[in-house]
Amino acid sequence: MKYILMMMMSKDNMKADPITSWPHEDIQAHIGFMMNLNRELRASGNLVSAEGLAGPEQAVIVRAGQDGAPVTDGVFPESKEFLAGYWIVDVETTGQAYAIAARASAAPGPGGIPLNMPIEVRQVMSGPPEEFV
Repeated sequence: MKYILMMMMSKDNMKADPITSWPHEDIQAHIGFMMNLNRELRASGNLVSAEGLAGPEQAVIVRAGQDGAPVTDGVFPESKEFLAGYWIVDVETTGQAYAIAARASAAPGPGGIPLNMPIEVRQVMSGPPEEFV
C-alpha cells in the first residue's frame, strides 16, 4: 500500500524561529537526519518519492476560468499551516507508514531537540472505487 506522509509546518513557528536563523550545525544536523531517513527508506525499498517544497510565500492557487485558461490567486496569509515537504512510501501496513511518519516528525531542531512536526498520513489510492468505474 502506498501512503503520502505530508510534513506540515506552522507559519507562526517559522516566523519565530525559521530554519535559516538556526545555528549552522543545527541546520546541518536537521538536513543530515532527513537525508539519512531517505537513504534508509530507499535501501529498504519503502521510498517511492520524497521532496521538500518551496515556502508558502511562493505558492499560487490556480483554477480554470470560464474559457479554461488558468486563473491564479495569490497566497493566503491567514493560513496557519503549510505543506513543507512529503514522502510517498510503499509499505505493507498502515502501522509501518505511521512509524515512518513518527520518525520524520522527530527530526532535530535547534539544539538537537526533536521538532515533533505534525505529519499527515493518507493512503494513496490506485484508482476510483470499483463501483464508480
